[in-house]
Amino acid sequence: MNITYNEAIKVLNAAIVKAKSLAVPVSIAVVDAGGHLVAFARLESVYGVIDFAFKKARTAVMFGVDSDVMGTIIAGADVHGYGMINSNDGLLTIGGGIVLKNEDGNIIGAIGSSGGTVEQDKEIATEGAAALP
Repeated sequence: MNITYNEAIKVLNAAIVKAKSLAVPVSIAVVDAGGHLVAFARLESVYGVIDFAFKKARTAVMFGVDSDVMGTIIAGADVHGYGMINSNDGLLTIGGGIVLKNEDGNIIGAIGSSGGTVEQDKEIATEGAAALP
């Protein structure tokens, strides 16, 4: 099951409202269950964080855990961490990538935010995720 476009826009808009309330210039990406981009917003962020937002969302959905949780897993992998971080066209394992689930608890996508502090990025993405039922 995948996130619909309308659901993705709802998630994105909730995250945008939060980012604006924090006055944080971020990029926000919403991906489907396959890690493909469904919706995106760039709120006056620097160019470099566009890819960060997308990779945080892809990391979360590909492994079924928030991006910072994946970072903890990789940090404990010792020498294998390098290979893991560079898999799948590169992962981004810092906070700001949140798994999105439907009412039945199935993963339907993920949201990634980047451009603020790690805490702000997580707060923005979490607010977006909360827009789903």
